[in-house]
Amino acid sequence: MNPPAVTPLIELHGLTKTYGVGDAAFQALKGIDLTIHRGEFVAIMGPSGSGKSTLMNVLGCLDTPTAGSYHYQGIAVESLDTNERSLLRRYALGFVFQGFNLLARTSSLDNVELPLLYRGVSRKERHEKAVAALTSVGLPTKLDSTPAELSGGQQQRVAIARAIVTEPSTLFADEPTGNLDSVTTGDVMELLTRLNLDRGITVLLVTHDDHVATFARRTVLIKDGLIESDVVRAGTPLRT
Repeated sequence: MNPPAVTPLIELHGLTKTYGVGDAAFQALKGIDLTIHRGEFVAIMGPSGSGKSTLMNVLGCLDTPTAGSYHYQGIAVESLDTNERSLLRRYALGFVFQGFNLLARTSSLDNVELPLLYRGVSRKERHEKAVAALTSVGLPTKLDSTPAELSGGQQQRVAIARAIVTEPSTLFADEPTGNLDSVTTGDVMELLTRLNLDRGITVLLVTHDDHVATFARRTVLIKDGLIESDVVRAGTPLRT
């Protein structure tokens, strides 16, 4: 008897995204077919204007496709309304950006608690989960520090703690090391790798940096709105 088929975490078929209308129309995505399984670490690469950030925004429910289908854990995302996409982001997805996006005059602890506040989690539970998240990224002594009191790498660690405090199934990282030096870049990428391996968090990473992409076990190259290549590093087969 064959085992039951496993539903992919993410499944795209013929996905397109067009901005503008008429002569001003620009098709950023031209028909993307892509399947990603739970626990993968995927780097999405491509030159400027290739469509990689557009693809990340659609996958992260920050934007909607023009045509095609997008299923997340079997849910037809393209059919969801604004509120439903917001709930999916809040309960299943985490985000890390190049610019950290921390509240400037707010402590690390309060920054990390913020997503839980939106969920209506009690103060005691928010505090406990935020402390645990900051400890897991190596910042147990920086709970009361504001962003101005932290290095760039420490700020990105706070941002990662904020992204994982809700225990998302998928973490989207858009150029997370773009503002960091090479040593700190390595530290942040090792952290993302550990979260992927130890917690099973699926990581989707947009980067233009070849070295950063080597931390992923699969690299998808986007060019002119289409997937040009999709390569799994030797010795790391895709999960099914």
